[in-house]
Amino acid sequence: MEAGFIWNVAAETMPREELRALQSQRLAALVRRVYEHVPFYRQRMDAHGVTPASVQSLDDLPLLPFTRKQDLRDNYPFGLLAVPREQVARIQASSGTRGKLTVAAYTHDDISDWAECCARAIALAGGRPGDVLQCAYGYGLFTGGLGLHYGGERFGATVIPMSGGNTLRQVMMLRDLQSHILCCTPSYALIIGEILEKEGLTTADIALRVGIFGAEPWTEEMRTEIEARLGLRATDIYGLTEVVGPGVANECCVARNGLHIAEDFFLAEVIDPETGAPVPDGTYGELVFTTLTKQAMPVVRYRTGDISAILPGECICGRTTRRMARLRGRYDDMLILHGVNVYPSEIEATLLGFEEIAPFYQIVLDWNGRTETIAVQAEMTSAYAVDAVDADVRMLSEQIARLLKSRFDLTMQVSLHQPGELGRVEVGKAVRVIDRRRSG
Repeated sequence: MEAGFIWNVAAETMPREELRALQSQRLAALVRRVYEHVPFYRQRMDAHGVTPASVQSLDDLPLLPFTRKQDLRDNYPFGLLAVPREQVARIQASSGTRGKLTVAAYTHDDISDWAECCARAIALAGGRPGDVLQCAYGYGLFTGGLGLHYGGERFGATVIPMSGGNTLRQVMMLRDLQSHILCCTPSYALIIGEILEKEGLTTADIALRVGIFGAEPWTEEMRTEIEARLGLRATDIYGLTEVVGPGVANECCVARNGLHIAEDFFLAEVIDPETGAPVPDGTYGELVFTTLTKQAMPVVRYRTGDISAILPGECICGRTTRRMARLRGRYDDMLILHGVNVYPSEIEATLLGFEEIAPFYQIVLDWNGRTETIAVQAEMTSAYAVDAVDADVRMLSEQIARLLKSRFDLTMQVSLHQPGELGRVEVGKAVRVIDRRRSG
């Protein structure tokens, strides 16, 4: 089976006019359903003068009001259910690190559709039925583990439900079971690669071919580092709890030029985050998703807070689905430093441009009583740290600080650390920014 294998040819290569007609039909049915069964949406639509009869095609989408994360929190836990609670087969939830848990509910059909989306994602990444898939995303309320697990089984892979953590055992399973596909956060993939090296193993000792990494923004520089450490081809997967979980979109292994959206299930828009107005293809803005088929807890024009763009043109892989650019970051993760807007991923890209720097870093924001301060802490690679003397380290940190200053017009204090000094997050998402300004 070739790398360009398409899991669902009918859905993923559907002519655009036919897909648009299907999306219009499903959008109209969704609006009728939420208006009839979800008081929140009925009240919101009434307030905007919109009825189900108002929405008959994609052209009518802008008539509908946006849904925001606060709306989900205000209706916690079951206020947005569109089916009787007895029809809910599963509950998942976000971490709640920014406030109250965001609950997602699924019927059996929702779980089946989600598995279909994740099966497509595995094929997009270059997986083949019969592959051994090691799922090192967290299980439990977090959607990552179960999403790729069910998708792997639907796809016909042999699934190892490892979850995150216990990295020595992860490496043992990679070696002993000769896993072909690794699914986890990109930061955890780096930790696995680090332990692989410490155990005296190389990519020749394992059989990894495909990596499906997501749940946190990551750069091309980090992709290069992961591929070198693990000997695989890394692809980006996108999803979020409020919409369904992972599998909303995935890069294809053929082009790796944007993430193909499962458009028969999810309607994507990109808007100006300040005005809410749509932006042209190729322009970055805030991603907005509408779930076209979800039964238990559908969302209409949900503002994700993620910054991306819809890419123009067709993909060489043969799929006709639109592609979204890799995330630039989250709108609420953007750092405003001395009036300058900076995403952590932009600082990461600068750091990893130096071959002496490992992909483990933190940005520490503080307040010295008069102004905010920015400190960048990064680890050196093992190869560089072994022979580097203090003068070399000082010179390198000054060089990095000068480049950061030239790129962002910001003064950042750069400190370089020995491998492992910044700690490792084996379960969950890596902590890239420590903001102490609020307590200053």
